[in-house]
Amino acid sequence: MSRHGKRYFNALKKAPKKPVSLEEAVKFVKDHSGAKFDETVDVYFHLGKELTKGDTAVRGTVKLPNGSGKSVRVAVFAGGDAAEAAKAAGADFVGMADLIEKVVKESWCDFDVAIATVEAMKEVRKCARILGPRGLMPNPKTGTVTDDTATAVKEAKGGKVDFRMDRTGNMAVVAGKRSFDADKLVGNIKAIISAVQAAKPASVKGMFVKSMTIASTMGVGVPVIVSGDAE
Repeated sequence: MSRHGKRYFNALKKAPKKPVSLEEAVKFVKDHSGAKFDETVDVYFHLGKELTKGDTAVRGTVKLPNGSGKSVRVAVFAGGDAAEAAKAAGADFVGMADLIEKVVKESWCDFDVAIATVEAMKEVRKCARILGPRGLMPNPKTGTVTDDTATAVKEAKGGKVDFRMDRTGNMAVVAGKRSFDADKLVGNIKAIISAVQAAKPASVKGMFVKSMTIASTMGVGVPVIVSGDAE
């Protein structure tokens, strides 16, 4: 039984089969909704299996210039002044031993971003088994291990998104909502492409991005021309 409905199959008949420009792809996604709700728009990259070996895994963060449109729940593992700063910045959950115990004992992950101070990481490592597989483990590379908790919380709430390649060389990055103006979605996607390009491991030669597709939550994927800038 397919999870797709009439909207999807009607759009599928009209969808470009060959890669189109970023602007054309965004227009198609906006014009052909896959659901009645305001869908999230994602960019999907295929980076090639040779990137899955050794230390060439691609990951990083990007600040979307027009925000993500998502309500982001942030958990901060910290104590003292750093905890107070996180609360003042709007963190949804702040704590130390209590939060760690909740994660470990209850497999609690009711948040989208986890931030920890450098000192707290000694204890937060106990949560690695739970947070790691879900991509929620704080990491210095994504700016989520920091003593400046206030800035980290504001960035997470303000449109900063993480990206991480999976074991098969694929990666999905949130670009915004289908209700966004087309130029705002294009601006966000260009920022994502630049960030992914900047994360290219030095050891990787030749074409970096094998293919790129844009799709809304329940919509049809539209292939996008991979320019030299994204290679």
